Amino acid sequence: MRAAVVHGLNDIRIDEVPMPEIGPAQVLVRVGAAGVCSTDVKTLAGLSPPRTVPAILGHEVAGLIVETGTDVEDWQVGQRVAVYPIAACGGCFYCMAGRHSLCLREYGLGRGADGAFAEYLAVPAEVLSLGGLVDIGDTPYATATLIEPLSCVLAASGQCGTAEGSSVVVVGCGPMGLLHVYASRRLGAKVVAVDMNAERLAHARRLGAQAILNPERDPVREGVLEATAGLGADIVIAAVGFVDAVCQSFDYVRPGGVLNIFGGTPRGDMMTVDPRWLHYGEITLTGTFASSVQDFRAAWTCLQEDPDPVDSIVSHHCRLDDIVAAVDRVRTGRGTKTIVVFDEVSGDAPSSPH
Repeated sequence: MRAAVVHGLNDIRIDEVPMPEIGPAQVLVRVGAAGVCSTDVKTLAGLSPPRTVPAILGHEVAGLIVETGTDVEDWQVGQRVAVYPIAACGGCFYCMAGRHSLCLREYGLGRGADGAFAEYLAVPAEVLSLGGLVDIGDTPYATATLIEPLSCVLAASGQCGTAEGSSVVVVGCGPMGLLHVYASRRLGAKVVAVDMNAERLAHARRLGAQAILNPERDPVREGVLEATAGLGADIVIAAVGFVDAVCQSFDYVRPGGVLNIFGGTPRGDMMTVDPRWLHYGEITLTGTFASSVQDFRAAWTCLQEDPDPVDSIVSHHCRLDDIVAAVDRVRTGRGTKTIVVFDEVSGDAPSSPH
């Protein structure tokens, strides 16, 4: 089969690789679509390298089951599914608490297991045992890939306590920031969006942001105070990958509020936090980077009920051969979200691909 294979730093190639073999508790999925995430770009740039190379990335995926293991009873060939990407063990301290993203095993698609930038994907048995497959019915594969990023956003909203009447500042209106705007508004929050890209700010406005602020022209702290009756925001989501932007976000949260570092910064980058600000302001400083199976299923419910706003963050579709250009678009901030699409897969039960 064909796959986009990482061979090293900024080195991704379209290669012919062996078809994956599945075990008795696995399923084989013919990939219908896979989203390109900023995490993939950071991995290629050496900021979060894969454990070993060559490696196949891609953890936002939907496709068609074309083969099931002998022990699989709940899934059949021909079902169209989205795949939760973390193959959590299910038994460690964190898994028992429902925090699968913190599983001590640290294993999943693109992290020890081959990911979805390939024509076929062997879904780890642990994903099935966790309930990490979702039957997407006739939802387009490209749309279903958005379940995973939306689940990460819902996980952050849950951790921050976003609710009806909350004031939320979203710093950074890339695809994840835009999903934060959408999810916060859906939960009943009032949202201020901050970005230097006028098109992304306009998109945030369309998704329901009551105020948009551009640091290149607007005094952001004053704008946040104006939008929050002089208090500052209940919740600030730093959906950016730059330490300086994260530090600027400190100015937007009110005493007693929550600052969530959502965007991953380069390894080794450090920031300074005044402990007196945390102490006397009773600030909650937290972070989220992935989601649980429960968040994944909640995101699927959300997408079923209201697909169009989520789908609107997708700016580009491309083929596997064009993945280098797709990665470059993400790296340079052109467009918002890119989805790699494969030839549309029939819902009819195909013959075994082996």
